[in-house]
Amino acid sequence: MTFGVFIHRSDSIYEDSPAERYQFPSQYLARVEACVGDWIIYYEPRKAQESRGYFAIAKIQQVIPDPNVAGMYVAVIEPGSYLDFVNPVPFRAADGLLEQGLLNEQGKISGRAQSAVRPISPVDFNRITELGLAEDIALLPRVDAPPAFLGMEQTQSPFQYGKERSRVSYLTSRILRDSIFRRIVLRAYDARCAITSLKLINGRGRAEVEAAHIRPVEANGPDIVSNGLALSGTAHWMFDRGLISIADDHEIMISRHVNDTAGVRAMINKTGRLLTPARAVDQPHPHFLRWHRENCFKA
Repeated sequence: MTFGVFIHRSDSIYEDSPAERYQFPSQYLARVEACVGDWIIYYEPRKAQESRGYFAIAKIQQVIPDPNVAGMYVAVIEPGSYLDFVNPVPFRAADGLLEQGLLNEQGKISGRAQSAVRPISPVDFNRITELGLAEDIALLPRVDAPPAFLGMEQTQSPFQYGKERSRVSYLTSRILRDSIFRRIVLRAYDARCAITSLKLINGRGRAEVEAAHIRPVEANGPDIVSNGLALSGTAHWMFDRGLISIADDHEIMISRHVNDTAGVRAMINKTGRLLTPARAVDQPHPHFLRWHRENCFKA
């Protein structure tokens, strides 16, 4: 097993869904298979419009031939492993490349940087991950701390060669993932409820809205912004119970099982449509909206 970097563009020509599947041609088969059972970092190249740089991590569960396209393969992402970075990480930092393994013997960027799939060292993986998780990395325990003190440390241990892999196991921590998911969803929606349009902040600066999964974690819903909505407490409660849902054109749908339809309509913003993030890549994906309508909504 090995860590990897997978290039993905939001305008990709491939049938990718980074939280679920990564489509690739046969020339990369050996490299992708080497990553099965291990973590990869997604990278959006600088040529892409609004490039996010290194923007997420995920774990490869298996590789299968694409059933729909001859000569293509699909890397299946382990459910619950995908996680957007709080802060997208640029290709180059002030002190040089973050992916040191791309440098050749002369200290210049090698041709490996153009590969859509490439291995990455544990040291480089952890360097990029630490920057991507930023403040939330404090939720991860020190690798040399006893379990009784998880989350209580004042300082971080430096990454060490023998300990890189022991730390990535905490990337599945629900506490960490919930914290990051809330942060990235509320940032995408400017801390405003997508249903009511209200933006309420308490005296300590905390937003009233919650980060809701469209397809819930319990149903293998990924921690990706396009599977999230910023919702006030009441709207979140109704959405989870299928009393409201969202059409593909973002019209807000009200269940006929609602006992106060007029009250719910008064709660919804005047447009009657979901308020969505400015960036297309952050907007609710039709795939997840359809799942909610088919599995949760009480039509």
